[in-house]
Amino acid sequence: MEKQVIKISVRNLVEFIMRSGNIDQRSSTSSEKDAMLVGSRIHRKIQKAMGAGYQAEVALKTQVSCEDFIIQIEGRADGIIEKDSIAVVDEIKTVVRDLSLIKEPVGVHLAQAKCYAYIYATQQQYSKMKVQMTYCQMETEEIKRFTYTFDKIELDLFFNTLVEQYEKWAKFQIEWEKIRNQSIKNIVFPFSYRNGQRDLTVSVYRTILRKKKLFIQASTGVGKTMATIFPAVKAMGEGLGDKIFYLTARTITRTVAQQAFETLRKQNLQLKTITLTAKEKICFCEETICDPEHCPYAKGHYDRVNEAVFDFITTKDVFSREAIIQQAKKFHVCPFEMGLDVSIWADGIICDYNYVFDPNAHLKRYFSEGTKGNYIFLVDEAHNLVDRGREMYSATLYKEDIVEMKKLTTKYHPKLAKCLNECDKQLLRLKKECEHYQLLESVSHIAIKLMHALTLLEEAMEDFPEEKKEQLYDFYYQVRDFLNIHETMDSHYKIYSELGADGRFKVKLFCINPAQKLSDYLAFGNSTVFFSATLLPMPYYKKLLSVESDDYAIYVQSSFLEKHRQILLGVDVSSRYSMRNQRMYDKYAEYIFQMVDAKKGNYIVFCPSYHLMEEIYWTVKKGKRNNVECIMQQQSMQEEEREIFLKCFKEKRSKSLLAFCVLGGIFAEGIDLTNEQLIGAAIIGMGIPQVCTERDILRLYFEAQGENGFEYAYLYPGMNKVLQAAGRVIRTEKDKGVILLLDERFQDHRSQAVFPREWEKYKTCRIQTCKELLDTFWKRQAKKEEILEIT
Repeated sequence: MEKQVIKISVRNLVEFIMRSGNIDQRSSTSSEKDAMLVGSRIHRKIQKAMGAGYQAEVALKTQVSCEDFIIQIEGRADGIIEKDSIAVVDEIKTVVRDLSLIKEPVGVHLAQAKCYAYIYATQQQYSKMKVQMTYCQMETEEIKRFTYTFDKIELDLFFNTLVEQYEKWAKFQIEWEKIRNQSIKNIVFPFSYRNGQRDLTVSVYRTILRKKKLFIQASTGVGKTMATIFPAVKAMGEGLGDKIFYLTARTITRTVAQQAFETLRKQNLQLKTITLTAKEKICFCEETICDPEHCPYAKGHYDRVNEAVFDFITTKDVFSREAIIQQAKKFHVCPFEMGLDVSIWADGIICDYNYVFDPNAHLKRYFSEGTKGNYIFLVDEAHNLVDRGREMYSATLYKEDIVEMKKLTTKYHPKLAKCLNECDKQLLRLKKECEHYQLLESVSHIAIKLMHALTLLEEAMEDFPEEKKEQLYDFYYQVRDFLNIHETMDSHYKIYSELGADGRFKVKLFCINPAQKLSDYLAFGNSTVFFSATLLPMPYYKKLLSVESDDYAIYVQSSFLEKHRQILLGVDVSSRYSMRNQRMYDKYAEYIFQMVDAKKGNYIVFCPSYHLMEEIYWTVKKGKRNNVECIMQQQSMQEEEREIFLKCFKEKRSKSLLAFCVLGGIFAEGIDLTNEQLIGAAIIGMGIPQVCTERDILRLYFEAQGENGFEYAYLYPGMNKVLQAAGRVIRTEKDKGVILLLDERFQDHRSQAVFPREWEKYKTCRIQTCKELLDTFWKRQAKKEEILEIT
């Protein structure tokens, strides 16, 4: 029987086996580990300057045969030079700090080069090899080289020792995959298929089989989570994927994914899953300062973490937050970093979008240059990824932050303060030209100066006062991120400066269409499934989330009965700014009273802003209705306050509950209030974003692309908030409820083009007719319940 092959990159092998010592965010090597993207350009420049005899980006791989499997180690050497009967492996590293501070190569850098030297010497039958470590300072492009000569025997010993240490991990992986795949063969879909659910499951499987992307619009109740996870697991068992990434924006959907995997485990499925938790939430210390002086778990972390991970993965299948915390305490290691290492050996990873897509937070173990995985991406709540993508791939620089850092560094690092003063002058010139906001062609002159500032910031870290270092680090990362984004900007960006209402002046690199950036990360895997209950209109999301023209798409209608839901469109009210007055607020209050009077229960009133919400809330309160209790969402509610707010829907009461919330806010998406916990929602206005600089830039950009700029910048984002809020009402097949769309603009054909198919039988109403329609609906529901009781 043919032996199975386990693949690992040279870089991952070296960093995994050879790491030791402390976690220390203060060290230069730590900051350089997050290599500046500008380094790729410098690499190419150095390679080109080396002349014709220099082979750049040489792909190398070798196989080591073990007892029952083969380990394949592969990578790409930056350069190879053959001269004077000896070959030289060149490993290029770009650094921010001054080269005079580098006395010798970093251990893992040299080890990486030695691995390439071993592979090349073996393949070309060299008895000796040279290794050249080339360090290039990013701002000055000054170069410092270290050269070593190694006998082939010495390289053999080094490489074989590395592989021997990795062998037990590879053996575990091989054996576990056999157990996992055998268990997958026996599982079946755990429920009776709902309407449309089987077609959805088949579509997901075919998408993975064909290595494509699939967009799914599926209303609440279809069972999207299981309908995507089940076929992904089956595909994994057939060798169509090595790992499933279940990506989501909210904690509650992560919990639903965990429950889906647990349901499949009831059929004796053996699958290792991990839920990644943000560092701030899982850290053992009060402050997340990652160095051995502030955190005892950071000290010697890398000396103990591999033992902790191996013990964990060989004894458990579910790596929950609680289990990770317990294991980290047992081995005295950082729970966050250990969790990331454990994910390497997990079959399913449940995590936030940023672990895959964010250039500053993505899992470099999976998404670094030169790696390629057999990954399956399941992107839940995919409508959120547009704004999250824009946020992740944009960068902002504030003049005031530069001024503050200049003042802070004057005493401790005058050279840095002088450089920051020059940056400040550059921004001041832009500020004088800017009345409100200004589109800029280029900020390359600012980037050049910031590159110098970054080098000096690196120097300042060595001798800056401890109590002020955190501020220095924050600014360092802000500058670094700005430069990274600047280096990779493309035609989907606009640069603008703006003088804010608070007096702060900024320059922003604004990513308008994140599709290309998202696709760059998705290209590391096999296939991607985007799904949401509000992925409408589909062409809008396909344009902003993917660059492919042949992506699949499917619309799955709700399995819930239409007669359980009443949608009324109030045509005699408007939330337009020009029409906001007390008379209009009184009209809205009357609609709300009619909704509550029709049936006692829990209701939510969704408003497009806090200001309008408060106006209508107090108008309702002045109505002095004895049959209703009112509560209102507050700005910046803490987790405990949110829980108390939601608990109100579960309490028994003699009156109706009327909760006032903000469209697009924390209670308008991702909450499940089933059965009698919520029986109606009044949605005031269309959720259209306020006119602002970025929305205006979006509008102009999409108009230039031949699209309807207003729809892309305002209408579609607003309507998505409406659809999400309306989706809170009917959550299960037993739920019954009313949805009031209270704005005459919902009659517009452009708005109705975004309505789900399930809304086709909506009815229009006015204040004079609303009560009768509501009463008729609830009487019909009561009559059905009576018939059911009799039968």
